[in-house]
Amino acid sequence: MSDIKKVVLAYSGGLDTSVILKWLQDTYQCEVVTFTADIGQGEELEPARQKALKFGIKQIYIDDLREEFVRDFVFPMFRANAIYEGEYLLGTSIARPLIAKRQIEIARETGADTVSHGATGKGNDQVRFELGYYALEPGIKVIAPWREWDLVSREKLLAYAEQHGIPVEMKHKNGGSPYSMDANLLHISYEGKVLEDPAREPEEDMWRWTVSPEAAPDQSEYLDVEYARGDIVALNGVPMSPATVLTELNRIGGRHGIGRLDLVENRYVGMKSRGCYETPGGTIMMRAHRAIESITLDREVAHLKDDLMARYAALIYTGYWWSPERLALQGLIDGTQAVVNGWVRLKLYKGNVTVVGRDSKTDSLFDPTISTFEDDGGAYQQSDAAGFIRLNALRMRIAARAGRK
Repeated sequence: MSDIKKVVLAYSGGLDTSVILKWLQDTYQCEVVTFTADIGQGEELEPARQKALKFGIKQIYIDDLREEFVRDFVFPMFRANAIYEGEYLLGTSIARPLIAKRQIEIARETGADTVSHGATGKGNDQVRFELGYYALEPGIKVIAPWREWDLVSREKLLAYAEQHGIPVEMKHKNGGSPYSMDANLLHISYEGKVLEDPAREPEEDMWRWTVSPEAAPDQSEYLDVEYARGDIVALNGVPMSPATVLTELNRIGGRHGIGRLDLVENRYVGMKSRGCYETPGGTIMMRAHRAIESITLDREVAHLKDDLMARYAALIYTGYWWSPERLALQGLIDGTQAVVNGWVRLKLYKGNVTVVGRDSKTDSLFDPTISTFEDDGGAYQQSDAAGFIRLNALRMRIAARAGRK
């Protein structure tokens, strides 16, 4: 008899998690609670409920987490200007701690002793989910079916589904994507199929949110982005909630072919993997945020943030959102954002995001009387620069006199 009594399953209703649901019931003879998170993946979620009901699930959670996702996870990450390995905007990574958090909350609400997920033993998500579980509920039990069962191929999953009467939609046969995809309000990712050969160019019809730059409008579009304490609060003068901001930026950016990425990345488990990403809204957000910081942040504060960014991004990528070091870094980053207020004007054109203006009425450190190329009226003493340069050159002059090269 299994000591597992009740499991909260992160459940999408797709092939993998539908098989997992039945497998959990058969293998552990336990009660299963399903949890489906709406974080903006753009899919109809009601079929997941119907599938769960078909297998006798009595407690079904389908939660709209879009505002919480952007407000409490995406926005804090973008305050840090976080990019992994110079390119990746962490669209999948940042969703996992929210899903883990809600799973643990549901486990407490329902009296479940175990949580389960559909991440494979080759990927990063198993780490992200489980680090979140243990950080929030140290004594929780975790079932990761991909590390236990022998259903190690899509063919075996389909055979299991047929054997147990699990309805499976073959989406790619009906105009859907054959790729392994993950979508939320921040991005869509694509893996598998031809992408497993890093030398092959992705097929154009793979992309879902963005037109190709060649097919984007021949007319550029201007966009005004307003900031308060480092977060976007309005677009083109219209106040918006966090989720609405990102939804609108995705729409605008996608129309102009912005935010495509083809990346070979280093997974936390040790292997390299090739994935393609669409992050139109996030690409615009990153460019705009750095622009407003350029006139509001002190030089050394800005440089310190840049020094910390790679560490912060790696923490998110590897699943340490709930770690004390990420929380400490977040406190420092958020402290810098009190002065990040104002607006940025962007020009969008055929895959490019160009900053063409920025201003802050209350917090700008840009002083035209000092930086001007015209007569500054004595605001800056140019003769002071000579001593400044000599002092900074002192150690190099000493080394040169000592014969060092």
